[in-house]
Amino acid sequence: MPVTNNIFVLADRYVDELAALQPMLATQMGVPGFDGQWGAQDPSGWQDIGALLKRTLSAIEALAPSDQYREQLGRRVLKDHLSGRLDRIEYDFPLQDLNNIASPVQGFRETFDLMPKVGADDWELIVKRLSSLDEAVTGYIESLSDGRRRGLVVARRQVAACIEQCRVNSGSGSFFCELLPAVSDAHVPDALRTEVDRGTVAARSAYAHLAHYLESEYLPDSVEADGVGLERYRTASRHFLLTEIDHETVYHWAWQEVAALRKQMTEASRQIDPTLGFQEIVKLLKTNTDYVASSEAEFLSQMRQCQMDALHKLDGTVFDVPAPIKQIDVQIAPPGSTLGAYYIQPSEDFSRAGSVWYAKPTDTSVYPLFDEMTTAYHEGFPGHHLQIGVQMCLGDELTRAHRLAIWYDGYGEGWALYAERLMDELGFIDRPEYRFGLLCSQLMRTCRVVIDIGMHLGLTIPEDSVFHPGETWTFDLAVEMLRDYGLMSPVNARSEVTRYLGWPAQAISYKVGEKFILDLRTQAEHKPWFTLKEFHRRILASGPVGLDHLKELILGHEYAGSLR
Repeated sequence: MPVTNNIFVLADRYVDELAALQPMLATQMGVPGFDGQWGAQDPSGWQDIGALLKRTLSAIEALAPSDQYREQLGRRVLKDHLSGRLDRIEYDFPLQDLNNIASPVQGFRETFDLMPKVGADDWELIVKRLSSLDEAVTGYIESLSDGRRRGLVVARRQVAACIEQCRVNSGSGSFFCELLPAVSDAHVPDALRTEVDRGTVAARSAYAHLAHYLESEYLPDSVEADGVGLERYRTASRHFLLTEIDHETVYHWAWQEVAALRKQMTEASRQIDPTLGFQEIVKLLKTNTDYVASSEAEFLSQMRQCQMDALHKLDGTVFDVPAPIKQIDVQIAPPGSTLGAYYIQPSEDFSRAGSVWYAKPTDTSVYPLFDEMTTAYHEGFPGHHLQIGVQMCLGDELTRAHRLAIWYDGYGEGWALYAERLMDELGFIDRPEYRFGLLCSQLMRTCRVVIDIGMHLGLTIPEDSVFHPGETWTFDLAVEMLRDYGLMSPVNARSEVTRYLGWPAQAISYKVGEKFILDLRTQAEHKPWFTLKEFHRRILASGPVGLDHLKELILGHEYAGSLR
């Protein structure tokens, strides 16, 4: 029998077994061998995953004691991950996994973004997934139906958003229709092109079937209330942060931040044009040719260039950038995606580069840049691209599970928001409109906190607020706040608020995580080892961990000595 008294060996085996049970996750992680499969989406599939989590936890407990730091780190991180995933399965979260941004409704389609589309072998795997999507959808419907029978249903607003997305994916403007021109550009046999054609029809039909189920069967059972209440919200925030917070304290702190940032934005607007009012400045930045990209290609070029310039200037001084991640891909997301920007990690062997994706409204004709520079630093370098890329390059220090399968939003999104602020400190936010955009981003993330906590916990708006003091939160009030304070378009604001309501507590992880890292930096500045570069190295070398654990790693004596 192979030796398994090592967390690195055990974690390798766990990733392989998890990839076999969740092929979509395998594609996301870049683990080869599963790109033609979907895995079981019905309740039995989740039972199998739960059994794997329990087996792996038992195997960790059976490991011999070790005084090796990396062994101890790997054990704790994997145990936290397994326990958290197991809790969600045992609380039946997979049976109500339906929202407008992070559920199988989006995951099925987005999986195709991650699949290579070069040679015949690539397209054969795509055909397998296209033609079998109906089986995956059927299993997913079984899970949702099981949840319905138990009274575990989501809010009507989430169902309606998912129906709309399914209609896009099944319609004539679907992403799947774009596959036909793509395969025509590849050097593949005509017979394979025909199979792709049939597969796209089958995939669109699968989404039409899902839309029909959601509309005719699930929607009537859905609930009107958007908020999930304190108990479920506390569980969710613990899942994303791995630290306990006082939600009402954070709520009132965020309101103070809103007021301070609004004042800073007003001052910053005067640096752009002191003769214009605040809303006139916003209109100028969103429409004037001096402040926008006039085409999709120009927009993507500028987003790519600003990150590469930062990478070249900061590598070796503020960060050490591993060679495999010194390239960043930037793309426009297909139609039907939830509006915003997101990052997709490289494959395990780095044959697929890390990529930033921008989901824009279909009627976009101009691309404002004032608030996109800071988004580029958040999603790309030195945000998620650096953070995730570094962890994936630490193969001799972090377990394979830690590098590929584990993620905590408090750590990851906190770092990305910290990266935005850092780029301002380092002088990269070097134009008044970009400074205004940074403050806009910070304010929007702060609005997320008050909206997310306020709506899910049913809190009132403080009496001393300039925004509807003393009123009770409603969906329309939240949209108004993001429109007027976060400077979002109405369509983006509605999509964002729907996201918060369907993904409880995820939205607060950005500002809470950023504050946690900033507080850690303030405390670390008194340590004899502190330099900015060393602080960043220690944060990134920890890999994704819970916030309580991160504090121990950065400020604890054991960690400080072990990495010198």
